[in-house]
Amino acid sequence: MPLYEHVFIARQDVSAQQVESLTEQFSNVITENGGKIAKGEYWGLKNLAYKVKKNRKGHYQLLNIDAPHAAVAEMERQMSLNEDVLRHMTLRVDAHEEGPSAMMQSRGDRRGGRSDRGERGDRGPREGGFRDRGPREDRNRDENKAESAE
Repeated sequence: MPLYEHVFIARQDVSAQQVESLTEQFSNVITENGGKIAKGEYWGLKNLAYKVKKNRKGHYQLLNIDAPHAAVAEMERQMSLNEDVLRHMTLRVDAHEEGPSAMMQSRGDRRGGRSDRGERGDRGPREGGFRDRGPREDRNRDENKAESAE
């Protein structure tokens, strides 16, 4: 069976327990149609990039699904009818990730505990910067004086 990663965003007004019940409801749709949920992760209440249906935040939920397309299509149809679901997205993948997803890993775990920027060292004094130019010359004023003198 094909593998899918599915993420949905629930309204900010619902509680985490209601998001769990929504997840169970959609998981039941998958299992009734011959599929299974490999993993489910609740990512928490996060800020949205822009307002969606008058909501500034949303509860994010990830589902790793192993099911036929018909089961996923039915789940998406029911999500589009549910008022608590703001957005959803399903991607077909070749394999599911092992362990926690990138959203659940701490920042240090993703980079291997080191900084990607490296050592900056002592940069020394600034040279040729804005403050080293001296007083500003107004060329237009000088040109206007020359034209008026003629």
